[in-house]
Amino acid sequence: MPRLVDPTAAAYYVGRPVGTLYRWASEGRIASHGGQYDIDQLRPATRDEWTREVLEAGPAPPLPQRAPRAA
Repeated sequence: MPRLVDPTAAAYYVGRPVGTLYRWASEGRIASHGGQYDIDQLRPATRDEWTREVLEAGPAPPLPQRAPRAA
């Protein structure tokens, strides 16, 4: 069962803009469930302990494997 979060919370979690999540969903990197995202498909950003500033954004999920094109 997916643990769903809204786009704003997911963007904060990974330390990237909301538009990046939309792009990842359109590319098939992550699944969108009615405009929400499964937090288990995302990797967290590294943040400063005191300021919560992003030190390193979470890595991008891999692109899905595609079948090779027929010649």
